[in-house]
Amino acid sequence: MNKIFNLLIVTLAGILGVIIGSVITERSNERITQTHRKMDSKIDMLLNLVNLQYVDEVDMDSLVEKAIPKIMEELDPHTAYIEAKDLQMVNDDLEGSFSGIGVQFNIQNDTVMIVDVISGGPSEKLGVLPGDRIVMVNDTSFVGESINNNKVMHKLRGPKGTHVKLGIKRRNSAELLSFDVVRGDVPVNSVDAHFMIQGTTGYVKVGKFGAKTYEEFFNALENLKEMGAKNYIVDLRGNSGGFLESAVYMTNEFLKRGSLIVYTEGKAQRRQDIEADGSGEFQDYPLAVLIDEWSASASEIFAGCMQDNDRAIVVGRRSFGKGLVQRQIPLNDGSAVRLTVARYYTPSGRCIQKPYDNKSDYQQEVYERYVNGELYSQDSVKASADTVKYYTVGRRVVYGGGGIMPDVFVPYDTTFTSPFYNKLVNTSVLYDFSFRYSDNHRDQLYEFADYRKADEFLKRQNLYEAVVEFAKGKNVKSDLPQSQRTKDKVVQMVRAYVLRNIYGENAFYSVYYEKDPVVQEAINRMKK
Repeated sequence: MNKIFNLLIVTLAGILGVIIGSVITERSNERITQTHRKMDSKIDMLLNLVNLQYVDEVDMDSLVEKAIPKIMEELDPHTAYIEAKDLQMVNDDLEGSFSGIGVQFNIQNDTVMIVDVISGGPSEKLGVLPGDRIVMVNDTSFVGESINNNKVMHKLRGPKGTHVKLGIKRRNSAELLSFDVVRGDVPVNSVDAHFMIQGTTGYVKVGKFGAKTYEEFFNALENLKEMGAKNYIVDLRGNSGGFLESAVYMTNEFLKRGSLIVYTEGKAQRRQDIEADGSGEFQDYPLAVLIDEWSASASEIFAGCMQDNDRAIVVGRRSFGKGLVQRQIPLNDGSAVRLTVARYYTPSGRCIQKPYDNKSDYQQEVYERYVNGELYSQDSVKASADTVKYYTVGRRVVYGGGGIMPDVFVPYDTTFTSPFYNKLVNTSVLYDFSFRYSDNHRDQLYEFADYRKADEFLKRQNLYEAVVEFAKGKNVKSDLPQSQRTKDKVVQMVRAYVLRNIYGENAFYSVYYEKDPVVQEAINRMKK
């Protein structure tokens, strides 16, 4: 905790500088206040005119709710208005916990199927099990075509201490089971998995940067060290970001004292530097960071910091390019605005943010990378780079231009794809088959001591033939002979999904990434 406290002091010092600066620039603030008054009076006048003199009755609250998003659309792509009814759910994902019953579910055949019961949650304490079907909620039938994810979330989540009665159908029970669940705090993990991936290499998959991510991340590193890890892979692929503070604490674990982590700067916010305090326990361990086109914001801060300090090798594909700082500001009716107030800059001075003059083009930019070949060819990546050169602490040249350019480019792997494989994935047939298989073999799979032994059992089964037969019943047919790589990939995905249902995320990612080219490249580079 001392490390967090020391780093917090550094961060607060930067914030204090902004506060002091705002006192010095009092005249500037007076001008801002006058602008607010002009805008308020004009908007208030317009709304009053509509309310008092418009020909028809108007729902003024609804009008305001529709007008605010229109104003937000004129700003950058990440400034957003959050309605009061949505705010709690939006915040829950990053806060580290929410109030609910503590299950992961999937809707199969118009029925809510419990995929996993969250450890430490209310349902686990009552004996709810993976594979259970929720067929009644509060003595009312809860099945049918009208059931969707939003309805399930609305029914199962709720204020802490409130009750929800579940009617559950279990495979080996002829009777309908009844559970009176008291909603409570349910942990939301942001470190998806950690395990030894090869030899002395420890692997950590970070899904988002939430309030408790640093604590989870540090514990994962310590656990891997106890298991013999001598080097680490931090996988940020698909991680869209989150809290800056979590990224700062995580990078601090790998850096020498005084190393610049990131700085922010904006029109109303002068430059704030955040530096490492030197308390990190993993400063001397070799490190690789994995990124892709969906790694954004805090992920790019972490990767850019490691790259600019020559602390890690960055492997994968160009990151998303989101370098705008949002501040969430509550409004008086319980809603909030996430307002962009500054930009992130990596230690070398690179602005992470890609251009957003045309919002339509901005949203389509990642898709354009597919079209122009950037995900498949390193030459196309170079064509997308900024021409301005920046320098790491070791005087290596790096480029900006929107996102972090990896040190080692690994193209998107398409060697296993085929029309049949794409149909299996895109129609969820592969997932459906895996869930049913794990459900039908749950008792048998539970008997194995660990997931590796269960995986050896799965490798001996005729999974590919079973998938093909199951797919026929879903009108997904394999008309052409499939390559061995397609067959191997189908089986690998089924093994991963089945093991996730029985043993959790570590088992899933261990199998899912067993031949992943980005992971293999990172391991090979660290060996050198």
